[in-house]
Amino acid sequence: MPLKRPAGAVSGETVYLAVALDVPLPGLFDYSHDRPVAPGVRVRVMFGRRAMVGMVWAVRDVPGVAADRVRPIEAVLDDLPPMPADWLRLAEFAAHYYHRPLGEVLLPVLPPSLRKPAAYTGARSAGGPVCRADRRPGAWRTARKRAALETPVDGDAGTDAAEVAPPTGNPASAEDGPTLTDAQVRVLAGLRDLLAAGSGVALLHGVTGSGKTELYLRLAQDVLAAGRQVLLLVPEINLTPQLEHSVRARLGDRLAVIHSRLSEGDRLRAWLRASRGQADILLGTRLALFTPLPRLGLIVVDEEHDASYKQQDGLRYSARDLAVWRGHDLGIPVVLGSATPSLETWRHAQEGNYRLLSLPDRAQAQPLPEIRLVDTRRARLEQGFTPQLLDALDARLAQGGQSLVFINRRGYAPVLRCASCAWVSQCRRCTAHMVLHRMGSRHVLQCHHCGDAMPVPRACPDCGDPDIQPMGRGTQRVEEFLAERFPGARILRIDADATRLKGSAEALFARAHAGEADILVGTQMVSKGHDFARLGLVGVLNADAMLFSQDFRAPERLFAQLMQVAGRAGRRQGGAQVIVQTDYPEQAIYQALLQHDYVRFAAYALEERRDLGLPPFSSQALLTAQAVRVRDALDFLEAARALAQSLPESAGVRIHDPVPLRIVRVARVERAQLLFESDGRGALHRLLRALLPCLDEAARGAVQHWGIEIDPQEI
Repeated sequence: MPLKRPAGAVSGETVYLAVALDVPLPGLFDYSHDRPVAPGVRVRVMFGRRAMVGMVWAVRDVPGVAADRVRPIEAVLDDLPPMPADWLRLAEFAAHYYHRPLGEVLLPVLPPSLRKPAAYTGARSAGGPVCRADRRPGAWRTARKRAALETPVDGDAGTDAAEVAPPTGNPASAEDGPTLTDAQVRVLAGLRDLLAAGSGVALLHGVTGSGKTELYLRLAQDVLAAGRQVLLLVPEINLTPQLEHSVRARLGDRLAVIHSRLSEGDRLRAWLRASRGQADILLGTRLALFTPLPRLGLIVVDEEHDASYKQQDGLRYSARDLAVWRGHDLGIPVVLGSATPSLETWRHAQEGNYRLLSLPDRAQAQPLPEIRLVDTRRARLEQGFTPQLLDALDARLAQGGQSLVFINRRGYAPVLRCASCAWVSQCRRCTAHMVLHRMGSRHVLQCHHCGDAMPVPRACPDCGDPDIQPMGRGTQRVEEFLAERFPGARILRIDADATRLKGSAEALFARAHAGEADILVGTQMVSKGHDFARLGLVGVLNADAMLFSQDFRAPERLFAQLMQVAGRAGRRQGGAQVIVQTDYPEQAIYQALLQHDYVRFAAYALEERRDLGLPPFSSQALLTAQAVRVRDALDFLEAARALAQSLPESAGVRIHDPVPLRIVRVARVERAQLLFESDGRGALHRLLRALLPCLDEAARGAVQHWGIEIDPQEI
């Protein structure tokens, strides 16, 4: 934790502030001031020639460098109280565990408005703001931001920024919800036991449609009644509107929502309401985890298995794992919910580290949908559809029901190729194909890795043959085919391309829920969290794409994805069906899927992982390097490997050979990786703490960037 200023500090004497900055350099940076500043307070400083916002971490009598090299701070940004001690502990643990400088944790998790250097000079004194004329560009924005910070966001003029607002109002009682099944009653009792105990982790394993959300709401009701706050995490932004509606309807309006698509102003207001205690419930994606919550009494992580909880750049943290740590640190319960728990979480539950609570049946007495495997090796396909799936779509249309065609590949076609020669639509900047996209009445080629785009050539660039054809299919091509095959059907496509504009995802899902579509075409966006009342058929195309991936986690992801998308069907009506097209129906994944049997799949997958020494039976870290030439990246990793093997801390750690990434080049930068693996987490971290400080010197020259990822989700 931050060092405290020794007793006896006198205002006016020079003190030295250890300040964390969001820069890719280790350690803290010393600045001087005429009085101590509390840890967790933001300050404006000059770093080189750049003005930056930093956060005070400690107060020192003696700087770590020569005193004449220490600059004074520019301003104390005391428009907010100091960040609370538990928030600082969370940031310190994240920096320690993920091997990142403190500044790369403390600053990026704040709302963007709080990270921008203020355009004013001076700081607020005890008597109010120090007002100085400032005509520099941007000064009016600072004034507006200060006004927002100093104005109570819920309209209560008597609430100070540092004051914790107790709950008010009368949220709907739990009895206003649906009648619980016997299984739900038993599980709710178990969750309330956890609440009474004051801490611990529960895995709520329930099949799709089993009523997990209802139990979240009832448990939250208990927490709110005790005057505490609830943090409710969801993996993706498009899941927030539906859950927000349920929470508001049952628990009242003292709710704040945080995710990355909010405007800066909306995100700041939500953050302020939560951190001031003016919101009883905070609903959000992974970044909401780092919001200060003064009365936090419960953390719920819905769909805990989802890979979206892992940040893929900067601080590569797992929001689920940090949620468990935060709950342990505060001594509060954490509930992890999923129909397909991650194997790491399932093993914790099997070993008794987490309390396992199960909902084996659907809440509304509807049976799980029948799953049917169609062997595509024996079928004549029409644009990727088997006759069995087309007949089922036809029958569902005749019945007036709704269908979903799931294909986890957006765009029109994965690649464009020449009929006469070997030319394919290769990205100019990446070792990846450019995907064919339909943009209105025209088509373009776009790279999904670097974003580069180009018009479709009139003829093959290599041989001049005008016969260039799309290969494979994405959501756009499937949508086009279905519109031709079923001309009277209302087709609605939901994918990342169709939901780019603000509010578009909410509008499309609203249409789907309202029954304004007969056939939905979608990617993983529609595979979880949504309750489509009329949906009676799900067809899965291209299911085998992940089956033989080099990533050992691919089978787990595939099973979870298929179980989740199958669970969209038949929630409000019986007789639902799921048709999975595959070349390999005999695979263990598909056989477990037929029975909706997660336990069977998990037993098989864990046994395989145990035999191979893979997580959760080992811990991993991935060192990646980027350079103009992949040889330079590999040379750096070879040097890192040799250095690591020479250290005494390498005992008990397996260090693999460096290899290029599967997609080596992205945006003209080539990449390679080095995997560290150990049966013990402690041994792995001891080696990394000895090794990483030495790598900056080894990286000088050709390597543009290197970074370490703890518990990588993709290898």
